[in-house]
Amino acid sequence: MAFMTTESSSGRLTHVRDDGSAHMVDVSAKAVTVREASAAGRVLLSVSAVAALREGTVSKGDALAVARLAGIMAVKRTPELIPLAHPIAVHAVEVDLAVVDDGVTIAATVRTADRTGIEMEALTAVSVAALTVIDMVKAIDKHGRITDIRVTAKSGGRSGDWREDPADG
Repeated sequence: MAFMTTESSSGRLTHVRDDGSAHMVDVSAKAVTVREASAAGRVLLSVSAVAALREGTVSKGDALAVARLAGIMAVKRTPELIPLAHPIAVHAVEVDLAVVDDGVTIAATVRTADRTGIEMEALTAVSVAALTVIDMVKAIDKHGRITDIRVTAKSGGRSGDWREDPADG
């Protein structure tokens, strides 16, 4: 079996073979480099859910602490959840949540020294933290909404560094 690399001089998707089938890209020839990715998202909540978070009266407990831990744990499970994500070493994870007037903002940064990027891990951290916030406050707000999940920055690897333009967010 011939392995395809992540190189794509033709501009076609690297996770798709000539016959259209998906496959995991061979990254074994890539250099190990320090890589970091950040992601962010929001959970929009009712006034009463925001008040309960601020007052610490969520019946299930400390929603922000539980969501932070869920985000950290999710990073380590990313290759089990995303079919073509490579299992990579995770060297650091930061997940921060803040209660704002219309809900909760979530930011995650993940760091590795490996052969491929870590953006999917950062996105997974934010996604699972957001789902956990919804789970923790669903008795107060049955209409919580997860929104705006995106990569906000990345560094390392062949494609170099990138940071979201605050004017776009």
